[in-house]
Amino acid sequence: MRLDVASLGTTLVVAPHPDDESLGCGGLIALLRSHGHRVHLLVTTDGAGSHPNSRQYPTDRLRELRYREVRCAAGVLGVKADEITFLHCPDRFVPVRESSGFPAVVDRVAELLHEIEPQTVVVPWRRDRHCDHEASWQILREAAGRVRFTGCWLEYHVWLPELGDADAFPRPGEVRRLELDISAVLDLKRRAIAEHRSQTTDLISDDPNGFRLSPETLARFDEPIEIYLEPNDD
Repeated sequence: MRLDVASLGTTLVVAPHPDDESLGCGGLIALLRSHGHRVHLLVTTDGAGSHPNSRQYPTDRLRELRYREVRCAAGVLGVKADEITFLHCPDRFVPVRESSGFPAVVDRVAELLHEIEPQTVVVPWRRDRHCDHEASWQILREAAGRVRFTGCWLEYHVWLPELGDADAFPRPGEVRRLELDISAVLDLKRRAIAEHRSQTTDLISDDPNGFRLSPETLARFDEPIEIYLEPNDD
């Protein structure tokens, strides 16, 4: 099935880390903006865990770098800086349902949903097999239930093809697979991803064990089609 961007309206896109918005949803964001729809980005973590041993980029400096990169990437896609909300959760430590910090984060997201009143919410796949991605899904589900969100709910995966076990993939009848043709804005998506230099280049060169997106991973997102999953049971 094809995803009809024109019908999505005001959209909240949830990125667990600064770069997930471009990798997973860059084409969708650019197309939404080309239709004149408002797009608000919610970035869950500070992204400061990608290079924990760098002296050149200690935590505070790395955090500011990652925030600056996501602002630049969003600008490429047509989203202004004042349409980005940062939750500032520590990288790899987004609260889950069982943790003490979960209610406060849900409160903040519920407030944001109330303020924005999105017609569509785009979140990481519920079993994307990265702790921050799955925790972000939990937070949004709880907050959406609290405000009685009844709009369109879409999920996207970033790590499922690489990290997913047998139980992680969609089960029969669980979701509808929707394809989005992003060929018209693929160059914008590429440019947005390239803004995340800390994750795609050797910009931070003093941490040999630091994270960097592999060429194989980047190739998965350099395609003219984005995939979204719409739950059948929600």
